[in-house]
Amino acid sequence: MNYTHLTHEERYQIYTLLREGFSKRYIAWRLNRSPSTISREIQRNRARNGYFAKHAHKLARRRHHSNPQRIPC
Repeated sequence: MNYTHLTHEERYQIYTLLREGFSKRYIAWRLNRSPSTISREIQRNRARNGYFAKHAHKLARRRHHSNPQRIPC
């Protein structure tokens, strides 16, 4: 099973579909993602007044470490 991060475009689609009133399940189906992925994305990256793609992508990038620090042995 391959794991891929959500792209900026997918986050924008989530934002747009949420604004249009579609369910998380429908959004997951449209993006070919798991409903739990969409639910976690919205929970984890929402702002005070809702989910915004730009804000969500900024938060996700901040959490992502391309070169994680290793504990010396």
